[in-house]
Amino acid sequence: MITHPLDLAARLRPPPRNFDVLFLVNCALIMLFFVLFGSRFVLAPGLGVDFRLPEMVGADAGAARTAVVISLQRSDMVLVDDGMLDYAQLRGWLEQRARREKGLPLLVRADRQVRLEDLGIIAEMAAEAGFTGGVQWAMEPGRGNVPDEH
Repeated sequence: MITHPLDLAARLRPPPRNFDVLFLVNCALIMLFFVLFGSRFVLAPGLGVDFRLPEMVGADAGAARTAVVISLQRSDMVLVDDGMLDYAQLRGWLEQRARREKGLPLLVRADRQVRLEDLGIIAEMAAEAGFTGGVQWAMEPGRGNVPDEH
């Protein structure tokens, strides 16, 4: 009596005999909601935590409004709103976006480990696709050419 003073177990309803149908209905509804209302950002590839923009003194002074942003973490792997693309797919994507976003520049967020050759390829693709506003390179305002202390 001391261990169970209120005897709550006797006042509970007995559990239902069969949960199988309810379990399957719940699973089906959850799957339906993921399909209908899912986001392209759920389980989508993204930038790693080690992604770092290059630094430049006064980088924020030349900032411009952009509607088209791409991220480049390494060669031939470009992250756009629609997911990961390689350079062959990126060319078509840029042409499609240049038709929609007339006169705006393309913002390229490239990791500091990306080769200059890849940045040139991106700039050439953007010019051929029709980005008349040019290409903006994302940079962090910082100390300039002073190397990091690791």
